[in-house]
Amino acid sequence: MSLIAARRPALSLYDSVSEASAAMVIRRYSSSFGLASRLLAEPVRTQVRNIYALVRVADEIVDNPDPSLGVQARTRMLAWLQDDVRHSLDAQYSSNLVVHAFARTAAACGVGAELVDPFFDSMRIDLTTTSHSAASFEHYVYGSAEVVGLMCLRAFLVDQPAGSPGYDELAPGARALGAAFQKINFLRDLGEDHDLLGRSYFPGLVVADFCDADRDRLLDDIDADLAAAALAVPHLPSSSRRAVRAAHATFTELAHRLRATPADDIRHTRVSVPAPVKARLLAGAVFGARA
Repeated sequence: MSLIAARRPALSLYDSVSEASAAMVIRRYSSSFGLASRLLAEPVRTQVRNIYALVRVADEIVDNPDPSLGVQARTRMLAWLQDDVRHSLDAQYSSNLVVHAFARTAAACGVGAELVDPFFDSMRIDLTTTSHSAASFEHYVYGSAEVVGLMCLRAFLVDQPAGSPGYDELAPGARALGAAFQKINFLRDLGEDHDLLGRSYFPGLVVADFCDADRDRLLDDIDADLAAAALAVPHLPSSSRRAVRAAHATFTELAHRLRATPADDIRHTRVSVPAPVKARLLAGAVFGARA
C-alpha cells in the first residue's frame, strides 16, 4: 500500500464525492438496477454501485453509437481506463471519480487483477469482433458478465462469520447469474446490436433469419443458467439476498416474456417488464427473503 493510501482517512470528502458520482451513474444509466440495489444493505449497496459504475463507463466507451468516435479512439480510451484502474488497485486513489470509488471497493472486498483484467479483455473484444464462435462467446461472457458477478460476490461476503458459505462454494451461482443476465440482454438487444453496432453475439445465429426455434434454443440455455443461479441465492448473506432474489426474479420474468414473444418481434422490439410487474417482483423478493 502506498503512503498516500495509508495516510488517507477511512472516508474523506473525496471518497464521499466519488461514491456519490458512482451512484449517479447507476441512477442515470439503469433504473431497474438502481431500484434493485436499494434492497442491498449498506455497505454492500455502495460497494456494488461502485462496481457497476465502472462497468457502465467501460460499456459507454465501447457501445456509444457516435460514428465520429472511431475504433482507435475507443481503444485508447479503454486502455487509459484500464491503466487507471490498475494503478488505483495499488495506490487506492484515482483522479477519475468512478475509478476512485471502484478502487475503494476493490481494496475493501478483495477484488484484484484476476477479475479486473478479464473484464477489460472482453471490452476490447467488442471493439474488434463482430461475431463469435462457441469458444470466443464463452470467453467473452466470462469477462463481460461472470467476473462482474464474482466482484459483487466478493462484496456480498465481506465480514461473513466463520462457517458461512464461502466464495468458492457460491462462485458458480454468481457466474451463472451473470451469464444469464448477459445472454438475456443480448437477446433483448438482438436487432439493435446487429443493425446499429454490427455485432452478432450468439454463435452460429444469423440474425436476419432469427426464428422461434432459435429463440427457444437460446432461452433453454438461459433457463439453465437461471436454475443454477437459483441454487445459490438462499445461501447468500441477508444483506444481499433480497436484492439478488429481486434481480433473479426480474430476469426470469424477462425470459418468460421473451419466450412468449414471436421471434420477429424480438428482432425489432426490446422486450421489457412493466413497472407494476417489477414492483410485484420486488415485493415478492422482500417477502421471500424474510421468510
